[in-house]
Amino acid sequence: MSRARLSLDGVKQQKETSAAEVRVRLPRGLVRELFTLRRDPLPRMSRPRWLAWLPHVVLCYVAIPCGVVTGMTLNDHYGVQGSAVLGLSLLTSLSVVLSMFRPIAAWWLGLVTAGLIAWAIHDHVGHGQSWPWSPAGPFTLVPVLLMVALRVPPRVTVSVIGITLTLNGLADIVLRPPQSQTIIGGVAILFAFVGILGYALRATRLARGKLVEQETLTEEERARRTLLEERSRIARELHDVVAHHMSVISIQAQVAPHLVENPSEELRENLAGIRENALEALTELRRVLGVLRSEQPDDPANPHHPQPTLGELDGLVDNVRGAGLDVTTEIAGIRRPLTPGVELTAYRIVQEALSNALRHAPGSRVEVGIAYGPRDLHLCVANSAPTRSAPPSPGAGHGLLGMRERAGMLGGELAAGPRPDGGYEVSAVLPMDPQDVPAVRDPETKRAS
Repeated sequence: MSRARLSLDGVKQQKETSAAEVRVRLPRGLVRELFTLRRDPLPRMSRPRWLAWLPHVVLCYVAIPCGVVTGMTLNDHYGVQGSAVLGLSLLTSLSVVLSMFRPIAAWWLGLVTAGLIAWAIHDHVGHGQSWPWSPAGPFTLVPVLLMVALRVPPRVTVSVIGITLTLNGLADIVLRPPQSQTIIGGVAILFAFVGILGYALRATRLARGKLVEQETLTEEERARRTLLEERSRIARELHDVVAHHMSVISIQAQVAPHLVENPSEELRENLAGIRENALEALTELRRVLGVLRSEQPDDPANPHHPQPTLGELDGLVDNVRGAGLDVTTEIAGIRRPLTPGVELTAYRIVQEALSNALRHAPGSRVEVGIAYGPRDLHLCVANSAPTRSAPPSPGAGHGLLGMRERAGMLGGELAAGPRPDGGYEVSAVLPMDPQDVPAVRDPETKRAS
């Protein structure tokens, strides 16, 4: 019990220490962001290209009337004369131009310029005239504050506006001329609106950038998935077409010497060489298929197994039964081995049909029928109406399309549709010897060649 209390006290102490570190780290980071001269260019518009420099042109255009209005206000409204008017006008315009590249530095320059203007007009303020802001002063600082809010985090924007209003409020309390009028309330509303507007525009720009980045990643992932699917299809076709024939060549080369009476040594050596070359070619073929089937073919944790056949149908049915589906099988005709392509296609069609029944018809009874005809293999997978509602399926819904493509690749046919009793049925007819099918009926092979 005492150890548990000590552990709890230690956790609390660590949390308090971490909170103290965060409180210390936050002001330091904020101070660094407020007293920085780092370059932060205004983002350019990428589309259309001719708009890339439009914000810069607009700011340069705005900087000119800001300086002119400042000079006119000092001359006409407060009666300030001399070179100071020109200098303050140039500093006002310079702060707007500088905000395109260094927003924090531009804000400090604009704040110092506002202080110099307040000092210059202090002794010239008449009855009812505003101080420390001139009538045009807040509006000349608005472009700078907007550029700050567009490119810095919200806490920095709040600090910038807060410091600006605090300094002007202190000046209004301590140094305000008796006959002047304050406009600090209106200035606070104006600066708050500018800060909110800049924050909204910045959030929109960042969200749009993240959306573009996510769309790029999605396109790359889709292209990668398409490439892997194409590799798997090529690997399956190569395995079905080539591996079987290479195995037959190897077996025939091994058996051939026993079919000849007193074969010569030269014949034995040639047949042994044929068998050895066939086995070596088969090994190389499997190695290439391993590269095509996997994104990381050298990973020992992902070994590659032979493609399944109808001989493994019992294991597939047992797995589905273990998932809670009532499945019965019936095989008609003389069961015999088929070509690798037909075996694989038939197995995949039955597998996909059972998966669909398990996913979309829970609690139903499924009948799997396989009939070996003289020239065709007939498949039928039918399920009754489900006994309970099916949960939402996250699948892509391409199962039937894949089954039709597999059957069509061999020159076969596949039909699927609902039954009168509320169930569903998938039936297919596959030729025993796909070599008799014209090449025009195999669109995938035609494109691959």
